Amino acid sequence: GGGSNLQALHAYLERVGGAKVVLVVSDRASSTALSWAAERGIETAILESQANDPRTLLRLLESHRVELVVLAGYLRLVPAEVVRAYRGRMVNVHPALLPAFGGPQMYGARVHRAVLEAGARLSGPTVHFVDEMYDHGAIIAQWPVPVFAGDTDAALAARVLRAEHLLLPRVAHLVASGRIRLDANGRVATMHSDPPDRAAF
Repeated sequence: GGGSNLQALHAYLERVGGAKVVLVVSDRASSTALSWAAERGIETAILESQANDPRTLLRLLESHRVELVVLAGYLRLVPAEVVRAYRGRMVNVHPALLPAFGGPQMYGARVHRAVLEAGARLSGPTVHFVDEMYDHGAIIAQWPVPVFAGDTDAALAARVLRAEHLLLPRVAHLVASGRIRLDANGRVATMHSDPPDRAAF
């Protein structure tokens, strides 16, 4: 996408420490995120023709010693072999309150249009652990955002995106630090300590 979640994540991690962005991967050479990362000396990779090849993606992640994968605007289904290798170490942000308005073909403006057409009064981002299905893994956190009368899908999208920029970096940091994890039963487990930047929650 436009790379704004990447920018929010990078800025947050620069401020709080404890983790850093080491690699930005896209399946589109035109992705703004790639050029933004390259300008800041962050390694980048394009997987246009190899996005569905698990061996290529695994080699890429392992060669950069990636410990946590954060999906933000990445619309492809990550190969099952990669999901298994990074189970509990891969999170995704979705621009609606899952399990509603998720699944294949539910991305971008389509999500916000569906929320408006359904007459929902709340929307907002969801950050969840990734499994082998679209928008299906264990939910870590959600940030409710009001839907106003007269909203357009663009207006709602902008409001949800602002919440994504707050929620995703904080959740990614908690997972990276081990304070949130996926347990053996596929449920979200938390350590009993204050989250970073608690006031922002």
